[in-house]
Amino acid sequence: MAKVLCIAGARPNFMKIAPVMAALRAPESPLAVRLVHTGQHYDVAMNERFFEQLGIPMPDIHLEVGSASHAVQTAEIMRRFEPVVDEEEPDAILVVGDVNSTIACALVAAKKGVAVAHVEAGLRSYDRAMPEEINRVLTDQLSHWLFTTERLAHDNLRREGVADENMHFVGNVMIDTLFRNRQRAVAAGETFARAGWANTRLAAGAYGVLTLHRPSNVDDPATLKRLLEVLRELGADLPLAFPVHPRTRSRIQAAGLAGYLDGENIFPLEPVGYLEMLGLMRGARLVLTDSGGMQEETTALGVPCLTLRENTERPITIEHGTNTLVGINPERIRACFKEVLTSGGKAGRVPELWDGRAAERIAAILAGDLAGAAPGTACA
Repeated sequence: MAKVLCIAGARPNFMKIAPVMAALRAPESPLAVRLVHTGQHYDVAMNERFFEQLGIPMPDIHLEVGSASHAVQTAEIMRRFEPVVDEEEPDAILVVGDVNSTIACALVAAKKGVAVAHVEAGLRSYDRAMPEEINRVLTDQLSHWLFTTERLAHDNLRREGVADENMHFVGNVMIDTLFRNRQRAVAAGETFARAGWANTRLAAGAYGVLTLHRPSNVDDPATLKRLLEVLRELGADLPLAFPVHPRTRSRIQAAGLAGYLDGENIFPLEPVGYLEMLGLMRGARLVLTDSGGMQEETTALGVPCLTLRENTERPITIEHGTNTLVGINPERIRACFKEVLTSGGKAGRVPELWDGRAAERIAAILAGDLAGAAPGTACA
């Protein structure tokens, strides 16, 4: 029986790995599958909350890497993952997304002659200042199976010399998770009540959702201040619920900008679980974000999204979906925000194969290629 190690390390991975693990461990699967958690995101309580909500099995192996600079964290994941590969002797590893765990484990496996499967391959922002872009490009170059969420990704991969036979258009596993859990989403009112905002403007149900975490938006105090100023201004017309990433909160405090989280126009929340965030998005008038995954989720939910970035690796959410790229220019943000409030925003449509069955397609391809392979010989 061929063995596959599935890798997760950071919360954006969890929504992607959940349906993949379920499909690979289905009763009819001919594969032996083990889950490796690198510990890149080390908030144990929040991690366990995601695992419980999404039905992810507890990791078989936990590397407990923790936080560090990109270089140190990537190196430490590699150092701790290499003996796991030596001991487990997998036929393949499966990585998702574009975090440091993705490239680190792919690099170890490739140097050990172990085939790599990359879920969410071929996405490109063409912005090499983004660490995630470097991770995406390099992981795709190391991978044998490149599972894509949209057809445009195949054009990106061809330009980089990837062979067509290694590309597989399967759909979007993030949307698998969303479809599976949308009826279980926690109502926004319940989340607000838990946070102590039950008797505020949010109670009416007319609100927006805000998230910020990209270094380009939060690391420079001037940029962060400019964004918070315009967002607080917009919050006078539509209150903004703001689940604050721990790193973002520390940047806001260090810059002396905590006053912008005033509980009048911007309502700060502690980090929330997946079902809580799903409920917040589903009930929102609009979403303002710099998150890649939320561009996809809002498209699937039909909720207008304004992306606070100058580029996106998910152009299909703009071309087919509900997403508008607004950058960080206050005037453009104001104009697009007002357009959503007056016209309702882009209607959009759900892209091709975003149907909740992407993980099943991935499992079928891997099972077909790996079943019956002698240990260590698959795709050699």
